[in-house]
Amino acid sequence: MAVSTSRPPTVESTRASTRLTTFASTELQPCPYLAGREERRLFTIVQGMDADRRHEVLMQAGFRRSQNILYRPICPGCQACRSVRIAVAGFAPSRNLRRVAKHNADLITYVEPPSYSEERYRLFRAYIQGRHGDGGMADMDRGSFRRMLETSPVSTRLIELRDAKGALIAASLTDEVASGLSGVYKFFDPAQAARSLGTEIILRHLGLAAAASLDYVYLGYWIEGSRKMAYKARFRPLEVLAGDRWIPFQASTKG
Repeated sequence: MAVSTSRPPTVESTRASTRLTTFASTELQPCPYLAGREERRLFTIVQGMDADRRHEVLMQAGFRRSQNILYRPICPGCQACRSVRIAVAGFAPSRNLRRVAKHNADLITYVEPPSYSEERYRLFRAYIQGRHGDGGMADMDRGSFRRMLETSPVSTRLIELRDAKGALIAASLTDEVASGLSGVYKFFDPAQAARSLGTEIILRHLGLAAAASLDYVYLGYWIEGSRKMAYKARFRPLEVLAGDRWIPFQASTKG
């Protein structure tokens, strides 16, 4: 593992950080999204009283959160992973997105503390087994799931969608930052594929962000060539982090 105390390549706002941050990089490992490619991540641990501020600054530089770790890809010879966000004020749903919202109008949104429950774990297990049975989270036990939900040094909520009977249908572990909402991990009932629940969760985030006068909903990485990530491009206006700037998504996908 390589370790550095120098500032990594980031957007200009990273210079607002007043505390020296130590970064490390992972060893090369197979990419979970693109066959035949290798992945390496730059990461740092975030904790303490200024965790929210540091999280915001690093997120603007393309970092994502997993528990108390912030990371971003630094894969050799590959820049397929690109941070994307939706500009809330300009969002206008397409006909397809309006259909998804109408189909899920019976679901009720709840914003809850990110705590463990058996109901949440059962839904998570059903989602993993139905959608990602061969992935790295396939063996996640109750303790690991609890840590995923509850280990957060920043402002975090669990956004839930429940039906009229109160059954949990979908959930998203979501961070609250000064500029918007950032989805960390979402899971939903794979037996209800017709609802397009992954898309509906993002629509609910947009509604919550608009109600709170927040500017953006951060979607994590859009990965060129990955079918699993293609749905993120359906939300417009979408912005992508390109070097030191957030630019319109269309301008970044050429060449």
